[in-house]
Amino acid sequence: MSKIMYDYTKSVLERVSFDAKLFCKELEKAVKLLLPYEMEQLREWLENFTIGRPELKQCLLIVNS
Repeated sequence: MSKIMYDYTKSVLERVSFDAKLFCKELEKAVKLLLPYEMEQLREWLENFTIGRPELKQCLLIVNS
């Protein structure tokens, strides 16, 4: 089931990436729900996803703390 939550989280984050505030809010929810190894996968995915989106870089602080 955890793979489902990870995939769902990525899907939600992709859909709300137009708004940095909303993106950060959804990311905070994900931090509470995902398992530690999933957070590592999400961190890697976020680093690649935010390469062309500088407005979302601030949200990386949520997963790096």
